[in-house]
Amino acid sequence: MTFLGYKPSTLLLWVVLSLPALTMIGPLLGDDARAFHRLLHPTGEWAARFMIIGMMASGLMLVFRGRQWPRWLMHHRRDIEVAAFVYAALHTLVYVTDRGTLDRIIAALPQTEIWTGWLAMLIFVPLALTSNNPAQRWLHRGWKTLQRAAYPAAVLVLIHWASLHDWGSWPPAAVHFGPLVGLWAYRLWFWYLRPRAPLAAA
Repeated sequence: MTFLGYKPSTLLLWVVLSLPALTMIGPLLGDDARAFHRLLHPTGEWAARFMIIGMMASGLMLVFRGRQWPRWLMHHRRDIEVAAFVYAALHTLVYVTDRGTLDRIIAALPQTEIWTGWLAMLIFVPLALTSNNPAQRWLHRGWKTLQRAAYPAAVLVLIHWASLHDWGSWPPAAVHFGPLVGLWAYRLWFWYLRPRAPLAAA
């Protein structure tokens, strides 16, 4: 059973992914400058959260081999990561609007918390544009190579978040990224570092 070509589980997932945005409609459409400015944090945080959840899928598949729920997460990873990009784009829009002028935007670029955010966004744009089946077929093996750019982009997002307020935001950034980094370490150990059983003699 599908609706507009989508399974009910996918539609329900998108309802859940859209819930944080519902609380942002008022400040986005209103004329309260302070309320609009306060959207910088939630838009960025939800973008990072959904990015982290999407990127954890492969590691969870490895840790919980044979379980069904990591397969469900892996199946819907693209939806979650597209949602992350939408929140990141909204975060960028709020930032640009809040800064007000191009001169102020350029003047802030040398700051670590700013240039890392812009660079991560530049990487995520082609990833989002190719997050579809036609692009995957067109790029063939190059699609996976392109998608691996999400890893350095995630590191940039971590630095972007942690360096806010003179690096005063590193505790929440570490809490959010800790599980993802742990899964990356486990995957590295599992595929490259774990002891291998010796081959039986012929």
